[in-house]
Amino acid sequence: MNRKRGIPLSRRAVLRGAGAILGLPVLEAMTPRRALGATAMKPPLRLGIFSVTGGTVLESWKPKDVGTLGKLPSILRPLEPYRDDLLILSGLGHSGNSDGLNAHEHCAYLHLTGAEMVRKVDGKIQAAVSIDQAVARATADQTYLPSLELGLNNNQYSFRSAETFVPYEANPRLVFERMFKGRPPIVPNWSRRGMARADQIQASAPAGSPDRAVIDLVLDEAKALRRDLGRSDRHKLDEYLHSVESIEKRVTFIEARQAIEARDAADPGPSRIVLPTNLPAEGLPIWKITHPVERDPERHGEYIALMADLIVLAFQTDTTRVATLAAGSDEASFPGVVTVGYERHCHTLEHQGNADKLENADPIAREACRQIHAWYTALFAQMVARMKSIDEGGSTLLDNTLLLYTSYMADGGHGRDDYPVLIAGKAGGTLKPGRHIAYRDHTPTSNLYVEILNRMGVATETFGDNKTSKNVSYEGRLPGLC
Repeated sequence: MNRKRGIPLSRRAVLRGAGAILGLPVLEAMTPRRALGATAMKPPLRLGIFSVTGGTVLESWKPKDVGTLGKLPSILRPLEPYRDDLLILSGLGHSGNSDGLNAHEHCAYLHLTGAEMVRKVDGKIQAAVSIDQAVARATADQTYLPSLELGLNNNQYSFRSAETFVPYEANPRLVFERMFKGRPPIVPNWSRRGMARADQIQASAPAGSPDRAVIDLVLDEAKALRRDLGRSDRHKLDEYLHSVESIEKRVTFIEARQAIEARDAADPGPSRIVLPTNLPAEGLPIWKITHPVERDPERHGEYIALMADLIVLAFQTDTTRVATLAAGSDEASFPGVVTVGYERHCHTLEHQGNADKLENADPIAREACRQIHAWYTALFAQMVARMKSIDEGGSTLLDNTLLLYTSYMADGGHGRDDYPVLIAGKAGGTLKPGRHIAYRDHTPTSNLYVEILNRMGVATETFGDNKTSKNVSYEGRLPGLC
């Protein structure tokens, strides 16, 4: 299409460009150079967070001895076969203040942010960027989805900004459809990807898509128009062009990944994909999924296991490299799991089993809490086993993951000191597992988050309150992790 000098960019072209933008999948940009480099490529590092409710029962979680892990405490006993893949960290906590929040909100908003202050102002949450979303920013241009947030927990842990929390998807079917809509699940062949030349990949790329044709048209028209505009209009047009060019990069990413995955389909990696067979029926109302989960531990366990399997599948297929699972619910009931006393409601047991002093807690309720958290660990152990069984060509998916097992509070009494912190996996060789490391009491959990960011490729010395907390320790870092 030719445009005469002086004639404004047509509304039709703008609308066609907007249609292209709105019609594209919500994917992040990745330049072909990053995807198609000819240097050796190792499997990427993933960050997984498996966060349960209600804290833990510390004396049944924390090993008595520091150093090489021996027999694990009773809550962690289901992980015994994977002891050499575990790193237990004790002494970490959150000291951030709150304003206008209840105790559960206070703990939840600090959990993955390590913020100095969390509050509500005119009913709006103010926290800080969470660790999962900070990592997602750094890895979003390398995967289809920046991150996944799953679970039926009503607490908010993940924040894209101080005022924007990320909702957790409770429907496993919608998670699966978001992961693989318009693309088959493919196991990446990381060894071949590292050896492939960029020009070989580009030569097999499909012909230009209709979306690209529309974008090219809009860019040509708009750039030609720019010469005839005043300063103010040029600024507006530049903002528009920036948006269109961002979409162009997304299209470039999709085309490059389609070409790469076409080659992987013919020569896949060594692991086998196992697709879920128990997704909820299409169109099933969400309450029919969540209500049985909170009332029936068998359904509850199946639900957590399914969500964990979806995360494993997302990591295995490189759909995303960041995923958070809010496992469990404070409002769940645990008949059959809890075998002592008469109370089965989780939230009630959390309060009865915790007090200002351990001797003031109800010992029967505390034993019930211990049983619930051992049950959570058994489900987490299934996820660890699955990841350890996936071969990525000389290393396992677990080897190439930093998988954090934790809770949004230290205990059911809203404690924020000595959080349960366990890391499974070697984080691509940057962690030395098989140990218990005890840090000084009240060491900011944000110190750990800085270590995570660095391992995920973000060069920073600060996150949350690691340098500003009243309990600053180890210059904001965690020594001895590797």
